Amino acid sequence: MDETLSGKVVFVTGGAKRVGAAICRLLHARGAQVMVHHRASVDEARALQADLNARRADSVALVQADLLNGAGLQELVKTTIGRFGRLDVLVNNASSFFPTLVGDITEQAWDDLIGTNLKAPLFLSQAAAPELRKRHGCIVNIVDIHAEFPMKNYVVYTVAKGGLLALTRSLARELGPEVRVNGVAPGAIMWPEGEEWSDELSRQRILNQSVLKRVGEPNDIAKAVDFLVSAAPYVTGQVIAVDGGRSITL
Repeated sequence: MDETLSGKVVFVTGGAKRVGAAICRLLHARGAQVMVHHRASVDEARALQADLNARRADSVALVQADLLNGAGLQELVKTTIGRFGRLDVLVNNASSFFPTLVGDITEQAWDDLIGTNLKAPLFLSQAAAPELRKRHGCIVNIVDIHAEFPMKNYVVYTVAKGGLLALTRSLARELGPEVRVNGVAPGAIMWPEGEEWSDELSRQRILNQSVLKRVGEPNDIAKAVDFLVSAAPYVTGQVIAVDGGRSITL
């Protein structure tokens, strides 16, 4: 694989497992140095770091933080720059996801879902903006096709991802021309962790709504992120749906 990102530094939130880990692996394979953020996935983060550092020594570092702690978000950017000397790419991947039924929505649920999916990306982007401008870097936000096509019983999550979609477009305008800002909107890539998603009939119903009739892979998202980072110098303010065609049938 060509090392298009050699010499570049990437910061990925929620990068220890699932889609986040796939993004870290692919951008690392492209030559990037990677700061992997995680909150509770300590074992997964250490295993990923060990694996990637075995491939290229001292190329991956870890930072642990709760993104709901707004006061610490700027420090995450400072830590990354302090460790690697620069920052070229911010990938806002971390996400909380759980149902919020109207009538049972709490402020705690609002703070969690909005905080992780919208507030943290905004303030991380703001903290990273001066360095990204200097490097003519980019931001990629992991949105969701349901930002535009709401899921029943997921009101606050939908609001949060809708806000992230708007944030992507707004930041593209605010931070251009030096910084490009784009998004990737996954469809059914990996089934969410949770009992409500374990029913095979429900899963099949979702797949039947997609054009390609199958679930995607984390690497499908990683490849879209890689495209926006490495091969799309004239693309900004856009969100690419990677959903097997599901959004055109909703």
